Amino acid sequence: MQSPRVDFDRLRGFIALAFAAVGMRERDAEAIGRLMAEADLQGSDGHGAIRLAPYLRRIRAGGVNLHPEIRVVRERSAMALLHGDNGMGHIVMKRAAELAIAKARDAGVGWVGAQWSNHAGPASLYARMALDHGMIGLYFAVGNANHLPPWGGLEMLLSTNPIAVAVPAGDEPPIVLDMATTVAAYGKVKAKAAKGEPMPEGWMIDREGKPLTDPKRAGEGFLLPIGGYKGYGLALVVGLLAGTLNGAAMGSGVIDFNADVATPTNTGQAIMAIDPAAFGEMDEFRHGVDTLVRELRASERMPGVDRIWMPGEQSHQRRISYAREGIPLAPAVWTALDGVAADLKIASLERLT
Repeated sequence: MQSPRVDFDRLRGFIALAFAAVGMRERDAEAIGRLMAEADLQGSDGHGAIRLAPYLRRIRAGGVNLHPEIRVVRERSAMALLHGDNGMGHIVMKRAAELAIAKARDAGVGWVGAQWSNHAGPASLYARMALDHGMIGLYFAVGNANHLPPWGGLEMLLSTNPIAVAVPAGDEPPIVLDMATTVAAYGKVKAKAAKGEPMPEGWMIDREGKPLTDPKRAGEGFLLPIGGYKGYGLALVVGLLAGTLNGAAMGSGVIDFNADVATPTNTGQAIMAIDPAAFGEMDEFRHGVDTLVRELRASERMPGVDRIWMPGEQSHQRRISYAREGIPLAPAVWTALDGVAADLKIASLERLT
């Protein structure tokens, strides 16, 4: 059965209306509504409208500051550190991206870290912001729950710590890499449990090192890093850059925002913008990206492989398709959004004009 679809602007407006209904400033509600709807638009449905009810639960429990005063606490010509004042991560990282882009315009590069932020949705949303200015964007974050032990250990002291990189091209779609440092994000484990499906071997192991494929037993084990010990090292380094460097939570200091909705998470994130024009002619750079993309795509394929895809290419196609045909929302998500509307006494998504 096909999922019902919704227009981007309708979804954006509904999410913004819900946040405004609990007392958020209108400009912040609008910004978050757009970013969450954009997550669904590109197919990152684990970070879009499905997150609305959990976000509202955390806000109502006092775990998020509805009226943060986001401010720069340290700054030099090519860097800044933002204090998010426990605001929604979306508005903290939007501000961080804008500042990094402004610094890159002057200095060639701009690095902005954030402390006292919160979960901000898919990493690629913020790396992509640099693309509108012809720049390269890089994003790093500490995840909001620990599901990964150090290599060879048993205590979960690291998270999925995501990375995103967005690189502008010419005629080709931009290269957009968005990945966790674990084989699978924990949200995928929960999705498997909800569907009653087993996990593939290689996602998780139990405390004896044996494969764990029953998602309902996920609490008995932990996620595996990509590339074995190399992925563990990558998760650690990302956490140091996004968390420790910014004075944000890392290791045992990370709050599981699903289990604890009231304690501030002090989530750490960082974004970097690079202006290719500082390194040479912009047209030459874009042409070079296009040339490499076409070379990779046209290279010899393995038997049974119809096409070689570039990172972010399928999300790019979804953006175009969903903008034209509407964003598919799973029935369970529609039901949850109807529950939000009834609870807040606002117009339902279906009835919103």
